[in-house]
Amino acid sequence: MSEPTGAARRRGPFQVGDQVQLTDPKGRHYTFTLEAGKSFHTHKGAFPHDELIGAPEGTVVRTTGNVAYLALRPLLPDYVLSMPRGAAVVYPKDAGQILAMADIFAGARVVEAGVGSGSLSTFLLRAIGDHGMLHSYERRADFADIARQNVERYFGAPHPAWQLTVGDLQDNLTDTDVDRVILDMLAPWECLDAVSKSLVPGGIVCAYVATTTQLARTVESIREHGTFNEPTAWETMVRTWHVEGLAVRPDHRMIGHTGFLLTARRLADGVEPPRRRRRPAPGAYGEDYTGPGSGSGRG
Repeated sequence: MSEPTGAARRRGPFQVGDQVQLTDPKGRHYTFTLEAGKSFHTHKGAFPHDELIGAPEGTVVRTTGNVAYLALRPLLPDYVLSMPRGAAVVYPKDAGQILAMADIFAGARVVEAGVGSGSLSTFLLRAIGDHGMLHSYERRADFADIARQNVERYFGAPHPAWQLTVGDLQDNLTDTDVDRVILDMLAPWECLDAVSKSLVPGGIVCAYVATTTQLARTVESIREHGTFNEPTAWETMVRTWHVEGLAVRPDHRMIGHTGFLLTARRLADGVEPPRRRRRPAPGAYGEDYTGPGSGSGRG
C-alpha cells in the first residue's frame, strides 16, 4: 500500500529537497530547502547543507561562528506562516477550527472558495487525503498560481485530490454530492443558492469573514435562505504563556482577532427549518435595517 501524498517527506533522515527549519538560541526561525553542495549563511557564520543531508531530525549544527542551530522539518503551521504570499493566509488557529468544527474527514468531498495563498487548501488536503476531493475556486489567476506553488512545494508533487479553478464559485460550481463547503470571501451570502444545490443533506457550509458587518449579513442570509439550520458563529484567540520556574504568567502578546467563523448544516430537500424562538435586543432590527428579512416579522 502506497503512502499518502507527502507522507514520506515528513519522516526519516533529511533528504535533498526537504524544507528545514533552523532555530537559533533566541528562538528565531530560519527556513530553507536542502541542496547538495550549497551552504546556509547568517551573520553568525555559515555551514554546508551536506552536513544535514542524511542526518536525523533534531540534529544540532554549528556555524563557522560557533553558533548552534536546532534543525527540524517545519510543521504545517510553521510552513503556512512562512510561505510566499499573494493574499493573506488563513492562520493556523482558524484552519484548526475549520478542520474540527466543519468536521473535515478523510475521503470528504470539499469545495473551497477563496484560495488566497493556499494555506487552508494545504490543511484541507492533508485532512481529506488522496481519496477525498477538494475543488478550490479563486477569482484571481495570480493568487491561484502562488497557491498552487505553495501546495505543491509542501507535498512535493501535485496532490491527486486537488482541482483548482480560476473563476467565481457562483458562476462555475457544478460539483454535486459535496460534503463540506468552505467560503473565505468578501460576500459569502452571494453563493448560498449554489452552495445549497451542491451540498448533501447534513452537509456543512463554513464561512470565514473578517468584519462584524459581513458576519451579520451572512448569518441573516443563511436564516432567510431556508435550506439550512440555525448558524453558529464564533472567533478564537490564542495566548501563549511564559513558564520559567515560579514565573508562570501569560505572555504580553497574543494572536487576537483574525476573523469570524460560522457554520450551518444543509437540511433535507423540502424541509422547512424550525422557527428559532429568540428575543433580540431592543433596536436590534431598527427602522433603518435593510438586510435579509427586513420586511418580515420577528419573534
